[in-house]
This record gives sequence, C-alpha cells and structure tokens, in this order.
Amino acid sequence: MVKILIFKVLLTTFLLVQTNLTWAQYPEIKTDLDRKVKSFLEENARSWRDLNVPLSDGKVLYDLIVDNNYKTAVEIGTSTGHSGIWIAWALSKTGGKLITFEIDPNRHRQAVENFKKAGLADFIDARLGNAHELVPALNSKYDFVFSDADKDWYKNYFMAMDPKIVVGGCFAAHNVTQRSGDIREFLDYIESRDNYKTTIIRNGSGISISHKTK
Repeated sequence: MVKILIFKVLLTTFLLVQTNLTWAQYPEIKTDLDRKVKSFLEENARSWRDLNVPLSDGKVLYDLIVDNNYKTAVEIGTSTGHSGIWIAWALSKTGGKLITFEIDPNRHRQAVENFKKAGLADFIDARLGNAHELVPALNSKYDFVFSDADKDWYKNYFMAMDPKIVVGGCFAAHNVTQRSGDIREFLDYIESRDNYKTTIIRNGSGISISHKTK
C-alpha cells in the first residue's frame, strides 16, 4: 500500500512538472489572439505529426522573430502548419507576414484550415507548389527564412534566398543534428560564408540559425 502511494505521488509530481514545462514554453498571453492561438495549440498538441516541428522548436522560431523584430518571413515546407502557426504568431507581434510553401495538396489544405482555426490566416500567404521553382522566383527582400523541406535541397534554398535576405536577417534550417550527407554539405557551405554567423541549437532535431552580418 505504501509503495502504491509513493508511486502515485511520484507520478503526480512528474505530470505536474511536465505540464509546467509545457506551459512555460508558451509566450506570455496578452491579447485575445494570443489566447486563441494558445488554445488551438494546446488542443492539438498531440496531433502534430506529418513532418511538423515539435513545440519547443516552434517556440525557438517565435523568439527569433520577436527578439529581432522580423517582419518579412518565408517558410519552405509548410506541412500541416505547426511551425507556420508559431512563425505567424510571432509576426502578429511585429506587424509582419509569412509566405509559406507546400508541395503536397493534402498537407497544404490542412495547413490552411489550421491557420484559420488558430486565427492567424491574415498573417499567412500559404502557397501550393514546388519550392524548387517558387523559392527562386521570389523577388522581394526578406528578414527571416525557415527551411524545413527536402534536406538534399537546403544548400540550394539558401543560395536562392541569400541575395534576398537583408543584413541582420536570418536563415534557419531544421533537422540539422545529424551532420552527414546533404546536411553536412549545407552546413559546411553556410558556415564558410564570411557574411553569416551560424549557431546550432542541438535540442530536439536541431536548428541551425545563420544571421547575415554584412
């Protein structure tokens, strides 16, 4: 009986700690939109599969945008919209907008629905198509890029976006923990650029963050 009681106490403590850690990862809630986005994310916390980023990585993207006051963002690889929601939530604070690309019609359709449900559709231009063609065709300047599509094309995405990223802007890439093959080629290339400073967050799947310095 005592052992069962101790187990229950330990289990309850563990769940409380886990819950508090999860709550701590959300930004401070100040507006009705904040409450709507947070509620949507909480309700769908266990359903983000199909190539989506984890919650902790979403918060990293949010902080990057808010802390640097980025306003013109591009996402390569929408999936069903988890990272896009975090990016757009941050852009709602800075007065910016996100362009996001997805090649799969079903994922694109689900992402658009999720953006609406989260209350962030006005901050997102979700485009269906092949990023190999759509990214090079962009003709404006941008201050934030998040690459989370085909890993063997990361270097090409960066080369296409580099001239369009403003000084002070950032190119971030997901799933870079395993530095091998195509990821190694991408990281070696971007780390060799004398006008970028790259750091890697190794928690989770890993995010490389490259700030353009000149």
